[in-house]
Amino acid sequence: MNIAESIRVALRGLKVNKLRSFLTMLGIIIGVGAVIVMVAIGQGAKDSVANRIQGLGSNLLIITPGQSNAGGVKGGAGSLTNMTMDDVTAIQQKADAVANVAPIASRNAQVVLGNQNTSTQVIGTTPSYAAVRNQSVAFGRMFSQRDLDSKAKVAVIGQTTAQNLMGNSYFSIVGRVININRVPFQVIGILQSKGSSGMTNNDDQILVPITTAQSRLIGSQNVRTIFVEAKSADQMNAASMEIETIMRHQHRLKLSDPDDFTITNQSDILSTAEGVTQSLTLLLSGIAAISLLVGGIGIMNIMLVSVTERTREIGIRKAIGAKRRDILFQFLIEAVVLSLLGGIIGVIVGGGGSSLLNRFAGMSTQVSSMSVIAAFLFSAAIGVIFGVFPAQKASKLDPIDALRYE
Repeated sequence: MNIAESIRVALRGLKVNKLRSFLTMLGIIIGVGAVIVMVAIGQGAKDSVANRIQGLGSNLLIITPGQSNAGGVKGGAGSLTNMTMDDVTAIQQKADAVANVAPIASRNAQVVLGNQNTSTQVIGTTPSYAAVRNQSVAFGRMFSQRDLDSKAKVAVIGQTTAQNLMGNSYFSIVGRVININRVPFQVIGILQSKGSSGMTNNDDQILVPITTAQSRLIGSQNVRTIFVEAKSADQMNAASMEIETIMRHQHRLKLSDPDDFTITNQSDILSTAEGVTQSLTLLLSGIAAISLLVGGIGIMNIMLVSVTERTREIGIRKAIGAKRRDILFQFLIEAVVLSLLGGIIGVIVGGGGSSLLNRFAGMSTQVSSMSVIAAFLFSAAIGVIFGVFPAQKASKLDPIDALRYE
């Protein structure tokens, strides 16, 4: 019997017991579908995280204060208050690999417009913030260097903040005066929407000149964070080394003194985030793959039942000249056909499930061709592995005993 004839016999056997065949394939269908969906969710999450990190800014370096140590008691990371605008100026003037620098001094504040109020984050920064953080203004304008030098009480607000104060006509807030912690600020612009990053709504914020924020809202000349844009991706390491040298000189640190600041590379953040999502994807895919093994056990079980039911058939075929390898091949083909059909349906279910999650659940999914191929080949391998034992049992049956079987 050739391969084509064996496949036809296998399909005919599946049609005879449709419900049993479907239930046998169900484990493979669920396993393949689950693996594809889990990988799609993981890949989607990985791309989403990468896009959000890239959206923070291009070639970004983040400088934060170090850890305080008072009386032998260490504070948390960033607990020092040792960075000032002098550090920002030094980096701008002395670092050759740096394109832009944007300091941050922020606090939460109550914002009032008429009878509406909202609580949001107020960020004191410089005009360079827009370039460093890939941020643009949808309506109005960004504050200028003149506003910074004159400590102007002007504000550029996020769209969520504007909607909280003005509702659907939020764009008309440009030109209005809002009170931030009872200090009047004129709104001169509305930021382009950037969406959310995890638990943070990037559209719920207000930008003001850092000089104004320090003197009127915060009451401190300290800088909480410094965002630095390197001139190119190739110069990020050079920029980091320059910044380290400049900051140590600014803070008058000795050679034996540890850094009292931390420089975080955007690529380091990205690689860490991708590593976490990849580990979670592998974990979830491994759990989903257990369904494939369960499906394989189901195939082996049903093939053993099939061998018992067709014992007389096997005896007759051997009596008229069928060889052992013919019987072995016949039952192995049937097991593989079951697995492959389950794999095909599983691929369809997995692809459809990923699309539904993307459309209706708002989850970012991306079906990988490699995951589809791997899941399909694995399902075929399951058919071979778990089909060998029943096929061998069938091929070893003695024809005389098989013909006597009732």
